Order: sequence, then C-alpha cells, then structure tokens
Amino acid sequence: MRADGHAPGRPAPGGQDADQRTTEQLLRDGAREVAEVADGVRAVAERTADALLAPPHRRAARHPRTGLTARWALLRALTDPRGLGAPAGAARRRIARLLGARRGGEPLAALMAVTALRLRIAAVLAGHPELARDPGMRRLTEALGTKGDREAVRALRALFQDPGAQRALAALTPVLDELLGVRALLDAEPPTEPETDGEQRAAEAVDLTDREKQTLATEGSLLGFLRNIDTLAPEGRVLVQNVRGPDGVVRYVVQAPGTSSGRPRHGSPRDVVGAWREQLTADSPYTRALRPAIEEHGIPRGAELALIGHGEGGTALLNLARDAGFCRAYRLTHVIAVGAPDPAGRPADPRTWVGHVTNEHDLVPAAAPADPHPNRYDARYTGPTRAFPESHLLREYIGHLRTVAPEARAHLDEALTPYRGPVVRSQAYQLKDPAHPPEGHPFLTLPTSSVPTTTGPVGVPVRYHDSAAAHLCFPVDTEAVRALLPDVPWMRPSGIGRRTLAVLSLYEHRCSTLGPYTEIALSVPVDDLWRPRPADFATDLLRRADLRRTGRYVLSLAVTTEEARVAAREVWGQPAIRAAAEVHLTGPRLRLSAPGLGIAVLGRLGPGVRCPEPDWALYGRRGDSTVRTAIRTSARPRLHAGAGVRLRLDTAAAEPMAGQLRRLGIDTARPLFVVACPQFMVHRAAGAVLPR
Repeated sequence: MRADGHAPGRPAPGGQDADQRTTEQLLRDGAREVAEVADGVRAVAERTADALLAPPHRRAARHPRTGLTARWALLRALTDPRGLGAPAGAARRRIARLLGARRGGEPLAALMAVTALRLRIAAVLAGHPELARDPGMRRLTEALGTKGDREAVRALRALFQDPGAQRALAALTPVLDELLGVRALLDAEPPTEPETDGEQRAAEAVDLTDREKQTLATEGSLLGFLRNIDTLAPEGRVLVQNVRGPDGVVRYVVQAPGTSSGRPRHGSPRDVVGAWREQLTADSPYTRALRPAIEEHGIPRGAELALIGHGEGGTALLNLARDAGFCRAYRLTHVIAVGAPDPAGRPADPRTWVGHVTNEHDLVPAAAPADPHPNRYDARYTGPTRAFPESHLLREYIGHLRTVAPEARAHLDEALTPYRGPVVRSQAYQLKDPAHPPEGHPFLTLPTSSVPTTTGPVGVPVRYHDSAAAHLCFPVDTEAVRALLPDVPWMRPSGIGRRTLAVLSLYEHRCSTLGPYTEIALSVPVDDLWRPRPADFATDLLRRADLRRTGRYVLSLAVTTEEARVAAREVWGQPAIRAAAEVHLTGPRLRLSAPGLGIAVLGRLGPGVRCPEPDWALYGRRGDSTVRTAIRTSARPRLHAGAGVRLRLDTAAAEPMAGQLRRLGIDTARPLFVVACPQFMVHRAAGAVLPR
C-alpha cells in the first residue's frame, strides 16, 4: 500500500499515478512490458522446439533412456496445456506432424501477447475514446471480448486470416506494433506477394486536372510541398517537381502521400499487406514503387534530391533513404516526414538531413522511437485537436505549422533553402502494383470522370469498396406517401391498392471514394414518370436496374460528412443534411443512434434467406427537374423478418426525417421485413437530369 492509501501500480484519483503517469501511460507501459515478456517466452519456446527436433547427440545415443527422458520433458514443456506451447511457424508445424495432430493449447506467448494487445487497446481508448467507433477497432474488440484467452486467440487468428478484415485492421495504426507481434505469434501471416516481371512498370505518368494545376505551388517551400501532397493524396499519386534554387541549379523534390483513412487505394502499392510491413522493411511495396516513379521522371544520376512525405508516404521515403543503391545513384540531401512512423536505421548517406514533424496527439508516429544522429531534426508539438484521425490529417499539420509550431516551419524552410525557388516542372505519377489487381476488381474497375462541386471535384461513379447496409421496410398508406412527394401530377407512389412500402435505409460506408461516412435515407417507391401502370414497381424488379423505369424517391437523407452531403445534393439531387450518427450493422444485432435526428433503431435479426442483389434507381429533385441515379451492387443480402427490430423517435425529434416518419405512421413501428448485408460493394453513377 502506498502512502496515499492506494495500491501500487494503480492510478490514484484524478487519473495519475504517484510518478505522475496517467492511466493511459500506465496501460501503455504495462502493454509494453507484457509484450517484452511474451517475446522472451516465444524465444524460450523456439529454443525448446529446436532442442526437441535436433538429431540426438552421441552421448544420448549411448544412453537411450537418458535421451528419451530429456526429449519427453521437452515435449511435455511444449504440449502440456500449462506449458510453453509449440512456437509459431515451421517448428509448430513440424511438431504437429511429429505427433500426428496438434496437441496442447494455444502457445503461452500468444496468450500473453493477447493480454498485451488488450492493455494497448485500453490505453488507446483511454486517451481517444472516439476510436471505439472505428470499424477495425470494433472488430478487434469483439474478437478480444470472446470468453477466455484461448477463444480470443482463435478469434484473432481467424480475423487475421480474413481478407475482408485486413483493410480495417491495417488502419489501426495506434496498435499496429502489437498487432504485428500478435499476428506473428499466432502464425497468421498474410500470404507473401507473388513475384512480378521486373520489366513491368510500377509507376505511370498521369495528367493533372486544370484545378489541380492551379492549386500546386509555383515556389518551393515546406508548406507548398505539403499542400501539393494534400491535393494529390485522394488519388494516391506521387508528385515530382523540378525546382530552380537560388544558385540557379535545378534540384528535384519527391512528394509522397500517406494512407487516406477510409478511402480506396486505387490499385497503388499502398496495399493492406504493405501497411502491415511498412515499418519493418525497406523493401515494402510502396517503397519499391517509388523508385520507378523517380526513374521515369528522368532525374540525372548524381542530381540533388529531396524527399517529403506524410504518414505512410513519409515512412516509405525514410525507408528509401536507407537504400544504399538509391543513395549512390542520387545525392539525397533531405528527407522530411510529417506524421510518419520512423523505421529503425539511419540513411545510407550520412550527409542526408532528416526532419521529422510529429503532433503529440497523432497516434500514428507515437510509438516510433527516434534514432538520433547529427543531421536529424525532430519537431514535436501539441496540437489543439486531440481526436484521431483528425490529429493525423495533413491539412491539420499544415495549419499547425503556420500557427502552433511556426518555429519548426521556419527551421525546416531554412534547411530547404537550396529548394526555395521557382518550380519549372511538375509531374504526377500513379503508383501501380502489378502483383495485385486493382481494389474491387472487376466490379469497381470502371471509367471515371470528375463532377465539380462546391467542396471540390467528385469522381463518378462514386465507388464504395466496403459497406454494410440494412433496409427496414414498413407498410404505409399510399395517400400518406403521396402527400410527401413533390407536388407534381406525374410522380405518384407505386403500390398495391392503398398500401405501399417506406424504406428506411441504414448504411455504414467504411471505405469509399468519398471517404468513410454513415448514411440514413428514407425513400418510397414511385411509378414510371411517363407511363405509370398498376403494380409497376413489382414487375419492374424483373428487369435490369439500368432498364427500370421505376425507382425509389428519396424523401430525406442524413449523412455524417460534409463531402457526402454536398455530393448527395449537387450530384444526385437528394435533400441531404449533415448529422452525427453511429450504426452497427455487421452482427446479428442492428443498432442506430442519431441523437441529432432523434432517431434510434435497435433489435436483433432472426434467421434469414438469400435474396437477389438489390440494384435500384433513386430519384431526387434539383430545381424543377428530376434527377435519376443508377446504383449497382455486388452483395449477398439476406431477407429477415422485422419482428425483432424497432424504430424509436424522441419526442423532440425534428424535421425533416422524424416528421416524415410520424406522418407515415411508423414512428414506433416494427418493419415488415429487413434486407441486410454486412459487407458489399456498390457504385453510384452521376445523376441524370430528366425533363420532368
């Protein structure tokens, strides 16, 4: 017991220990210590397995009983449920073959690593509770929350080997170190990358749009280079610029973006496996693809070169600086990484100057220990934004370098003095990964175009690489629906007799070209705008989506991001508002909480049956015209009875959605049925304006 009356090792009231460590720091330190012990146990298990599988010594051959006793003791140490457990990798498989089947429980090192992972997650959530809503964190905590450590180990192993879960887990950079360690101990490594033809190019020169050309910096400066990265980051492109310095010499600046959370990687080598490996190896896919981009640009050998990157791009550039062959080909003068994990090791050229900028609230580089050397500058500051991933966004770093850390900006700009001059050439390169098909291929491999909006261009069709949805279908009165539709004679609800359906659609878009967001939509089926027929909507379901004349008219729509709101209004003509919402659609229980809308959905789905893929068309209004949007999906939805799901509205719930639900009479109703799909892909075309 401590002098203050509290147990040692436990935080005192107020969240701090006697040595002024916060609860978050105590949990983080505990996770690190347990992980170190787990690594030691793993090493002991490996040496024990090596001794067991080694050929017998001569002395043991002369005394077979002694040798047999020793081997039996080694075998018991590895296979007893209370022992070390067989180590991961080849040794474990050899022991399994030796015994004919796997014996014993999970390795002790794996159980300890799971404990370390739990502590690390608790530390992260103590400082950043908003991460509890992250899809990857949710799947991870669900796996760890299974009953018992051994069940948690098995659930984690299945999670690591699930390709659909790797994207979400790779985004959990705050616990990436622990995930890597646990994955190795569980022998759940992802498949190795196939070798590709060395002549295949991994970078392709691409043209910039007129808007992007106007946005790019025309003078060399730190903030100018960072703004360039922010401009090109959504499409995963690397920029190389020729800059004429104050001395008249042309030098070159390579600018690399990081991972865009919740956005697809466009087939670039910033793949999920690469995200796992980026901190550990200088030969990651992203690092390998940067070399062809630099070679494609035609930079002469021996030319002076600076590398500037954010997040994962900064780590890839730091890895590239460790390549001795690259440093022999070019005179690498500067490497500046912003918000990037710092891999171990120093640049191959000792003359290379390294700058590292980190926001204390940014969890991505938090676990990266600095490797000090004379030509290194580390700038750490505390930004005003604590929430993650906002604290990792490049635009936040740009603002902080102007206002919160101007000294760091001045120091870095001074170091970049040879690159402070006019830009004489800019060329963007799309990085390619020949070893893997584009993400979402072939369903999402589509020609795209750009539609201007007030918040910037939107690429259409908008592609959703990882989404979940639940459509709650309520029977409602046709006349009540007619009163909510636009006051035009040719738009009428589609139904049978006096009844039709109202559909409350809940979406969790985890990865899309608009970024991650949640969507809540209330829609009703409408007839053909020109030649309506009885029961038109039901018979139209037999046609392909692009040939259907009916569709669903969106009465109201709520989304959680401004980019999605603007796209819905200006691209699809839908009456979108922005509101906070939290949904959980991946398990048997459905949950929606939207306090700003006053809407909640809670319930459990019962047994379901497969139903066809729900391609459809949505209608909206823009001015005096109707906008039709075709939506194509790749999914395996299931049809469930709606008896276990209930919609609830707060008494003070406001317009428009809550008022429309009340007027339809479904403010406390149960849906007739629910169409649910925990994971699917979808693409939405640009809205087509109809002359009605």
